[in-house]
Amino acid sequence: MALAGCSNSSSSEGDENTVTVWAMGEEGKKLQEFSKKFEENNPDLTVDVQAIPWDTAHDKLLTAVASGNGPDVVQLGTTWVPEFAEAGALKDLSEYMEDYPNFAKENYFDGSVTSMENGDQVVGIPWYVDTRVIYYRTDLLKEAGYEEPPKTWDELKDAATKLADRGEDSYGLDIDRNDQSTPFVFAWQNGYEADLENKDLNVDSPEFKEALKYYASYFEEGLSPTQEGIDIVQAFKEGSKPMFFSGPWMINIINDQAPDLKGKWATAVMPTKETNTSMMGGSLLSVFESSDNVEGALKYISFMTDVETQMDWLDESNTLPSRTKAWEKPVMQEDPNYATFGKQLENTNPGLQTEHFERIAQELLASIERITEGGADLDKELKAFNQKAQEIIEE
Repeated sequence: MALAGCSNSSSSEGDENTVTVWAMGEEGKKLQEFSKKFEENNPDLTVDVQAIPWDTAHDKLLTAVASGNGPDVVQLGTTWVPEFAEAGALKDLSEYMEDYPNFAKENYFDGSVTSMENGDQVVGIPWYVDTRVIYYRTDLLKEAGYEEPPKTWDELKDAATKLADRGEDSYGLDIDRNDQSTPFVFAWQNGYEADLENKDLNVDSPEFKEALKYYASYFEEGLSPTQEGIDIVQAFKEGSKPMFFSGPWMINIINDQAPDLKGKWATAVMPTKETNTSMMGGSLLSVFESSDNVEGALKYISFMTDVETQMDWLDESNTLPSRTKAWEKPVMQEDPNYATFGKQLENTNPGLQTEHFERIAQELLASIERITEGGADLDKELKAFNQKAQEIIEE
């Protein structure tokens, strides 16, 4: 991405009395109204939120970087941070950490701290988090001989096999092949690590190869469908797809769309091989380098990452708080689904912290499609993927 040389000298959209915020998706639509409490606490400041659809956000941000005409505060997904940090688009917040206690790294899960950093800089503060856990039908697992959810790779495969053996059009575990994080989740669970400092992805390592073989085996053995088929909630309700991986948003979706399943489903942390690592998702709030209201931007980010604000935002948006202190609140401990996510968040990885992650992940998904649908040889595909991925990361 030819952005590093772009000028950031132009002023932002706002002024010293306005904090301009770019927020994405459904959160962006809710944020303007939610920000009124910040304005009440800071009567000298007005918040101007622009809600941007996720599918156009990346291109809009690239344009803002190139022109230097962006917001004061920008929401970034965890996998986008390295790209825009490397482009020089994000202000280093290191010098402000002492003045804003909410920014302290010890306030956040380890997986979030990794996404805050770019080299020795702090380029974002975690706003909300998500991760992947297992959703499963408790009644159907019990019929298959599992009183508790599978806790290891071997148990997951065994449970999926028994569930798939129930009959035609029955599967054991639905794996979304469009989810770029799942192959890496299995790899991390198997002990895989990338050596990004030396630009070595290590995808030719035994740990990565074994994980991809395990991943592909679900499709090869008919335990996971190769085609998406019917909606996952409907399939979960019918029982044809009794286990799947997903994030916290699915809790309300299942409750709303499949109320008859109450008491027949639950969530569980990921299965363990060497570890039970899952991905750390969510969003961070960063200050655009071209901001002309840095002080207002910092105050706003501090407000949004305050524990009480985060609990209010949970009620408003159903997104999970990034502050570990928030997870000590009774509601987070007493609700079994929240408790599952809280436990999983203690062992997460934000993904490959490189500006090339999106391209690398798409190359991997293309290889997986050729393996699982086209019958391509896994070893040959991984060799070709390794070569392509190394070319990308060394650019």
